[in-house]
Amino acid sequence: MLFDRAILHMDLDSFFVSVECLKNSEFKSKPLIIGGTSNRGVVSSCSYEARRFGVHSAMPMKMALRLCPQATVLRGDMDSYSKYSKLVTEVIADTAPVYEKASIDEFYLDLSGMDQHFGCFKWSKELRQTITRETGLPISFGLSVNKLVSKVGTGEAKPDGMKEIAKGTEKGFLSPLSVRKIPGIGKETYKKLSFMGVRQIKTLSEVPPRLLEREFGKSGRKLWEKANAIDRSQVVPYSEQ
Repeated sequence: MLFDRAILHMDLDSFFVSVECLKNSEFKSKPLIIGGTSNRGVVSSCSYEARRFGVHSAMPMKMALRLCPQATVLRGDMDSYSKYSKLVTEVIADTAPVYEKASIDEFYLDLSGMDQHFGCFKWSKELRQTITRETGLPISFGLSVNKLVSKVGTGEAKPDGMKEIAKGTEKGFLSPLSVRKIPGIGKETYKKLSFMGVRQIKTLSEVPPRLLEREFGKSGRKLWEKANAIDRSQVVPYSEQ
């Protein structure tokens, strides 16, 4: 398959939790919550076993423990997380032509033109295997023609999966998904869209941009573009500070 543009998004699965499981194998396959333990503490990350009880990141710790009282709670170890993040970054830097480190556990790679020589999906799959082999960490990826669709693709591939969205199928891929899957749509925006009767990306893509601009200001046009799989943002080359 040939791409005019090929953007790979990679995201380490439940990164903090995965690191803690590497440090202590007893945590594997058990409800584990990382975050503050004070009265005002919040969840930074949680295992998929804890998520089954409704726990999620940014949730107050008190609520998380009401939902999943059997969970083990750890304060977290940023030194270890930074160390493992650096290991993953080094693996990517050794092979990727251009990459952006979007956060401690998230990366974008510009593979444009690579299909002529290697095959982007095959190359991405091999990189994923190398990362897991050399660091012990599970990582998922999405591959498409832009950053937005690839990021959503990664979300759909998780946990520990791969998703390729072929050129020309981006809108069809996004259409049935909830608007909450669009990066940047938070609780308040979702509430407002729901009030308008817009809950599915397909519906949002059909709302006139002018109406969205009236309701959401300048960000209204961006919402319409995202719903229509339009994203012109570039991969910003990463360099150590």
